[in-house]
Amino acid sequence: MKYLLAFAFLLASQFIAAQDTTRVIHADSTQLRRDSAIDDRLRIINMNPFFTLHVDSILQYTFEINKPADRYYWYLKNAPVGLKLDKATGTLYFKADKSYFRSGKLKYDVEYKVQMGVQNLQNPMDKVDTFCIIVFYSTEIIPSRVKPTINNVMMLEEGDSVKFKVQCDEGSFPTEQITLLTNIPISDYKAVRKCDDQFEWIVPFDFIKDNDTAKQRQLNLHFIGTDKFYNRDTAIVSLIIKPGIDYSRQNELHRKIQEEVAAYINDLKLTFYVVSSSVKKNKSTRTTFDVTGSTTALAGTVLATTGATETAKDIGKILPSVGLTLVPVKEAVAPSKVQEQNTAAQIRTVIKRLEYLQSENALSGPKDVNVIAKTKKLQDELKQTRFQLIDLPLVEFDPNVSREDADKYFKDPKVNKKYKLKVN
Repeated sequence: MKYLLAFAFLLASQFIAAQDTTRVIHADSTQLRRDSAIDDRLRIINMNPFFTLHVDSILQYTFEINKPADRYYWYLKNAPVGLKLDKATGTLYFKADKSYFRSGKLKYDVEYKVQMGVQNLQNPMDKVDTFCIIVFYSTEIIPSRVKPTINNVMMLEEGDSVKFKVQCDEGSFPTEQITLLTNIPISDYKAVRKCDDQFEWIVPFDFIKDNDTAKQRQLNLHFIGTDKFYNRDTAIVSLIIKPGIDYSRQNELHRKIQEEVAAYINDLKLTFYVVSSSVKKNKSTRTTFDVTGSTTALAGTVLATTGATETAKDIGKILPSVGLTLVPVKEAVAPSKVQEQNTAAQIRTVIKRLEYLQSENALSGPKDVNVIAKTKKLQDELKQTRFQLIDLPLVEFDPNVSREDADKYFKDPKVNKKYKLKVN
């Protein structure tokens, strides 16, 4: 019994060992198949991911794969201009000619990502897609230039607006930043910070001060372009600015001085009405004395020559003396108002003159180029007139007399005839 148990245990041990050996052999064969599958995959065995190429030099590099090259073809995607890849051999070729860079098709110090790949002619799934980077450089430095889109000199007036772009001619190293410097501080402008930015500015009306002796000012705009190596290029634009007209403000000033002149004319018409009326009343009183004196003298002459009695003749001799006596009485009661009449005539002349100047210096439109001169003319004339009539005596205005009554009296034909210049 013991021997039977030992023999059974020996058989079981050998069976288990045989199974383990089978498993090991099977595992080794599976690993070999996996390793052979990895080795069979398509690979580029000499891939160079980065190329640096000097201008006027030639790039020629042949890529190799781990499989027969006659069964595969090479291709490019999004390649820079002038770059070639031989479909059969995988040779990458490029001649870095200067014309590419001068025309702007290629640029220095820019990383160009070249998409490339290789594919089986029979099996489209058997392929490799990859990329490499090409950078071009040159020892010859072409400076970048800053170019505004206007002339170097511009003529402007206050109130005008200026607007232009600042472009760049890119050289070996692109312009990265643009700085604006001015010889005169300015504000409220749109700054230029990079290429193709637009400069905008409206010239303020107080750019040229009232106390400036110069009739114009020159504003110099310095646009300074800088690349990453701090190489600089400066473009200068000169703006020659002349005084301009702020029509809204000047029209308002003109309107105010016109209203002031009109109000002063109305006051003068009221003064003229009062002064002229007093002269008229005095004249009628003096005329009464003249008629009375003449009548008395004439009656005395008649009685002295035709009187029936001696008493009548004596009265006739006295009456002419009475007529002469009325003359000093007239001067005492109603003295001649020569000064008042001259004053009224002077006031009337001033009124006529101001009305003419007011009409002559009226604006021809909302943008009358002579608005400043017309406003100044009215201001000067009004000041001179007030100075001329500074000794004009104050008169008491009748509250019952309106400005319309005074204006009507001033335009009365009889009044105009009274003060009209008479030529013998």
